[in-house]
Amino acid sequence: SEFAQLDSVEGTDVYFAHPYSPWERGTNENQNGLLREFIPKGCSLHHYDIIDIQSFQDALNSRPRRILGYRSAAELMPEL
Repeated sequence: SEFAQLDSVEGTDVYFAHPYSPWERGTNENQNGLLREFIPKGCSLHHYDIIDIQSFQDALNSRPRRILGYRSAAELMPEL
């Protein structure tokens, strides 16, 4: 429903993952796992304020990643 208008964009292919198929969303599932270090599964985000969320974001963006040549996303952003 919210993506219905994407069919009208020319030159763009839109792919959707099947429900209950986490292997089709590898990067998303990995990021969810990393977030679980800070926010337990089933815990409401209402228990966290914006400062907490930003600290989680900063921690994840400062983490070296193998796919980035063991550099962090925060290191690479100024180069873009």
